[in-house]
Amino acid sequence: MSKGRLEAFSDGVFAVIITIMVLELKAPHGGDLEAFVPLLPGFLTYVLSYVFLGIYWNNHHHLMHVIDRVNGASLWANLHLLFWLSLVPFVTGWMGENHFAALPTAMYGAVLLMAGIAFLILEGRLLRAGNPRLADAIGHDLKGKASAVLYLIAIPMAFVHQLIADAIYVSVAMMWLIPDRRIEKRV
Repeated sequence: MSKGRLEAFSDGVFAVIITIMVLELKAPHGGDLEAFVPLLPGFLTYVLSYVFLGIYWNNHHHLMHVIDRVNGASLWANLHLLFWLSLVPFVTGWMGENHFAALPTAMYGAVLLMAGIAFLILEGRLLRAGNPRLADAIGHDLKGKASAVLYLIAIPMAFVHQLIADAIYVSVAMMWLIPDRRIEKRV
């Protein structure tokens, strides 16, 4: 099977997810900084989620450039990834609306963890579909594994102190913002 439909569908879903998130942002009722301050948690959560979605889109884009084949299992794995990413607007709004309360903050991390696992499953299914360049490109995927471990630490930490969990989420995003040249070197 060709990868074109998978890539086009995924790009469309990414665009819809980001659109939903931005439409959920509330505008301040006033023209001064004081009117914006109560909305700051929602805005900061939006920024973090936008960065995460951008990272996933970028990595998905790179993934599509080193594969030649997809099969039914990889299509389902891709839908699995998109399912978890489609929950990002929900947990973004929940966490921001509740000013980083423990349960929404933990659930935010759970969705990120599940999206990370889903991405690893997608990679595995694409490898089984017969994409040898992908195997060379991803190597041991230390960043992916480290991200999962950090999410597993952050989720219970949300119940200890939410800012610790939030700091871990930000650190994972920063880790992924550092360019990962594994795939680019192989394209």
